[in-house]
Amino acid sequence: MAKLAVRPGAVIDGFTIGECVHNGGMATLWSVTRSDLSVPLLMKIPRVSEGEDPAAIVGFEMEQMILPRLSGPHVPACFAAGDFLRHAYVVIEVIPGKTLYSRLADLPLPYEEAAAIAGKVAAALADLHRQNVIHHDIKPSSIMFRPSGEAVLIDYGLSHHNQLPDLLQEEFRIPYGTAPYMAPERLLGVRDEPRSDLFSLGVLLYFFTTGVRPFGESETMAGMRRRLWRDPHPPRKWRADYPPWLQEIVLRCLEIEPVWRYPTASQLAFELAHPDQIKLTARSERLQRDPLSTVWRRRFNGNVTQSKGKSDLAAQLASGPIVAVAIDTTEQSRELNEALRVTAERILATLPSARLACLSVLKLGRITIDRTLDDEGNNKHVDRLVALRHWASPLKLDESRLTVHVLEAVDPGSAILEFAAANHVDHIVIGARQNSIRRRLLGSVSAKVASEAVCSVTVVRPPQLASLQEPATAEEPEGAALRAPGSAQGAVR
Repeated sequence: MAKLAVRPGAVIDGFTIGECVHNGGMATLWSVTRSDLSVPLLMKIPRVSEGEDPAAIVGFEMEQMILPRLSGPHVPACFAAGDFLRHAYVVIEVIPGKTLYSRLADLPLPYEEAAAIAGKVAAALADLHRQNVIHHDIKPSSIMFRPSGEAVLIDYGLSHHNQLPDLLQEEFRIPYGTAPYMAPERLLGVRDEPRSDLFSLGVLLYFFTTGVRPFGESETMAGMRRRLWRDPHPPRKWRADYPPWLQEIVLRCLEIEPVWRYPTASQLAFELAHPDQIKLTARSERLQRDPLSTVWRRRFNGNVTQSKGKSDLAAQLASGPIVAVAIDTTEQSRELNEALRVTAERILATLPSARLACLSVLKLGRITIDRTLDDEGNNKHVDRLVALRHWASPLKLDESRLTVHVLEAVDPGSAILEFAAANHVDHIVIGARQNSIRRRLLGSVSAKVASEAVCSVTVVRPPQLASLQEPATAEEPEGAALRAPGSAQGAVR
């Protein structure tokens, strides 16, 4: 590689070098400009002088491979990359503001604020995992926020891409990462486990809500290896008012075995957004660490997940989707609701880690004042919640996999779409109404959802519609993937 002369005013592949904005241990950051790009830019250049850590160079190679393949609001946009044959660099957009590291002086944060931050980071991880990347260095200095509120994950030198060579694993036999945040399986050489990122986020949430790191500041390998068998003190040890729902989330993220953590980052984000519906277990009440008998059994049985060959990241994420079923709780919809339940049961039977969200929309009038009680004096919202639980009871799902939600909105279709987008829903199941003058004039809710949703949609027909075998209309698009008795698949994306 040619020696790179980096100084203000120099031009590298069309980029004019400005000032040095950060002088890090592995790389330097320079402001740069290019005539055809109007956005603020940064050029990241690795340190390659005598005595530099070879892992830093390999990590930069990983970042060069991964960054150009990423897109979306949760990653910095990459505009160019230079290889080591000439000039090694990557050019990325400037994310305004500071990293989450700047909040350390404010710890511990209020519980709701810390949970909201963690929810945004979980959403960013869900998006990253869907792009086949595991970050492997989630910590405060790797997290920023756009002015619009989305979390942005930076620094991909330690990341793993499921479809690219993992140079760090191929060339080194020691784990690289930030010691306080590393998941136990990382110490065993496992780098293709997406739930490692959830462990790191759990460490961050524990730290930001207690002001104490769950595993201390140990940087030695011996100190880090203790987390293979030793769990942290429950957060309630440090703060007596720690919310049970939040301790449930934190300790589930920090489970030693990945299989006991959340199946996906999307499901973690869902829990953080709906704390009132979290199923509390013994984790939420814990005041002490696990007994020494459990610790010794873990230590000598060696039952922490070992690498069993390359995993299929996409298949792992697909096994734990969030499925939303839109249900009309009125008596007239009994046949359709039964068909919806049959369809949902078939979907869930093949996805043992899936979460089911049952939705009902309480329609509001556009100009009228809506009453909260019905003619018999019962609260409409509460009645809908009870009806949704009743609908779901034959499915016999564990409470940790089921939530019910009553949405109040003027436009039911828009309400369902907004819920799906905000909660990273993977699949919507919704019923198709029978033909009516109103549907022909105004269009149907299912047609709106099927045509505008960014996830898969299954439109279920009530039995009388299915038996008529009507051709699909413009309002009710037709598909053919999933079918149940009295149902039809529609608008699969």
